[in-house]
Amino acid sequence: MDALKQGADALFILLGAIMVLAMHAGFAFLELGTVRRKNQVNALVKILVDFSISAVAYFVVGYTVAYGTSFFVGAEQLAQRNGVELVRFFFLLTFAAAIPAIISGGIAERARFGPQLLATAVIVGLVYPFFEGIVWNRHFGIQEGIEHLSGHAFHDFAGSVVVHAMGGWIALPAVLLLGPRSNRYRKDGAMSAHPPSNIPFLALGAWILVVGWFGFNVMSAQSLEGMSGLVAVNSLMAMVGGTLAALAAGRNDPGFVHNGPLAGLVAVCAGSDLMHPLGALVVGAVAGGLFVWMFTLTQNRWKIDDVLGVWPLHGLCGAWGGIAAGIFGQKALGGVGGVSLLAQGIGTVMGVAWAALAGTLVYGLLKRTLGLRLSQEEEFDGADLSIHRITASPEREVSW
Repeated sequence: MDALKQGADALFILLGAIMVLAMHAGFAFLELGTVRRKNQVNALVKILVDFSISAVAYFVVGYTVAYGTSFFVGAEQLAQRNGVELVRFFFLLTFAAAIPAIISGGIAERARFGPQLLATAVIVGLVYPFFEGIVWNRHFGIQEGIEHLSGHAFHDFAGSVVVHAMGGWIALPAVLLLGPRSNRYRKDGAMSAHPPSNIPFLALGAWILVVGWFGFNVMSAQSLEGMSGLVAVNSLMAMVGGTLAALAAGRNDPGFVHNGPLAGLVAVCAGSDLMHPLGALVVGAVAGGLFVWMFTLTQNRWKIDDVLGVWPLHGLCGAWGGIAAGIFGQKALGGVGGVSLLAQGIGTVMGVAWAALAGTLVYGLLKRTLGLRLSQEEEFDGADLSIHRITASPEREVSW
């Protein structure tokens, strides 16, 4: 029976890993549909190569930093217990690789390719697993300290703060250090609109992410025994809450409508195992409205050129999710209980502070040494031609 349970758990985690791996196609198509046509190839290439760099960095360094497990042993030892530690690595890698995929959308259309790959290696190898180990492996006694102070440890079931807020708050200093795209904000105060290049691809990316997200959340139990239908339905309700709020706040704008469910899902990750479905609906709706409002504010008033709105979507909605778990997880609001608002606040602030500091250091150092931005001519031509020497849809065939 033990062998059967180990095999079933390994398969369960593996299926979750495959579903979250598919989400990276969603990141790619969401970015492809949002950026201008001359940067579509670059969007696709970045997501795939960032994932590949992440896999190496997390296998060699990151997983060890977070969980203390090294893979520098014989394959026979790695295969023990159906290779459950290996599939757990695969599952958690797909989470780690989401960080550079999130950042990619914020710095799109003007970032150099090589420096971003270096940033990916550092972030996935060291920055992200450092905080991951604190929250999910209780490193340095920090969770114990929070528990002593508030009565409960910081709770983040599927990564509202550990993954999403981390990605969004690392991306913010990268976006600020890069500056806006050329001619986006003019000296006379006017703004040049850069509408999405392909709404169907944007929508396809959003749908792939939504479907994969049920693996992201439900399979975070990491065992068949711990699997809960509550997580699935809470994810569903947060998704539809985010969609409807974004529809209303965004006045039928398709870009907002398709990012709304993502905002809701980002927010529900932390407390999806604790909330009542109606609480999850409210959490998702608040996130959908928050995304539309803050995206508009950052782009139009603060003139922060965050192309896909990754700071509002992941950074702010992820932080809201960390706090919301402490509110809607309470038994008084129909939740399971066993969570503290104070603990959630402390953990969320810690995650945001670490991400913002690390993002500033990593991208600041790269800007000083290698440079982050394409030249003005390269940006004008587009990243597709400047970096990859081909466009998404060549206008004609070469005549020999």
